[in-house]
Amino acid sequence: MTGLALLGYNAPFADLCMVGPIIRPKPDNCFMSKKKPGTPSSTIALNKKAKHEYHIEDRFEAGLALQGWEVKSLRAGKAQLVDAYVLLKNGEAWLLGAHITPLNTASTHVVADPTRTRKLLLHAKEIAKIVGQVSKEGYTCIPLALYWKKNKVKCEIALVKGKKLYDKRATEKERDWNRQKQRILRDANA
Repeated sequence: MTGLALLGYNAPFADLCMVGPIIRPKPDNCFMSKKKPGTPSSTIALNKKAKHEYHIEDRFEAGLALQGWEVKSLRAGKAQLVDAYVLLKNGEAWLLGAHITPLNTASTHVVADPTRTRKLLLHAKEIAKIVGQVSKEGYTCIPLALYWKKNKVKCEIALVKGKKLYDKRATEKERDWNRQKQRILRDANA
């Protein structure tokens, strides 16, 4: 809101912006900065197989302890979570099997291990809850996604229970029926 609008001069000065003591024509981004078009999404990697293989019970956001070359590789989008899982040992959570491909230019002076064990940063209460659930029959913990949150890399992990074969078939059948419904509705409206 401009200083003139506060005084009650709303209508004639609606397209003006007050910058300090100077009044200028109002640009599009006078008071708020907008996200630049074409900026990449914050998602680095997804575990697409997880939704097909497991029933997702509960989700957690965990930080990730990384080395410098890993961060550079993640900025380039070189990560896979296909066969990754979470190991809980001595009150700590570890990410195993996640593959971060090293960049040739970033890791020249370091021996880079693409599948090294990485520590997940969680609160003690969250770890206790996960350990309690995983100790039950049929539950496990897997990573669902890697993404940027501000300038930090976060890992979304989930408590999951394995699907039976008939559950997978039912999910696929429902997905096919929804796809057919959309086609029928689209053809009826066209």
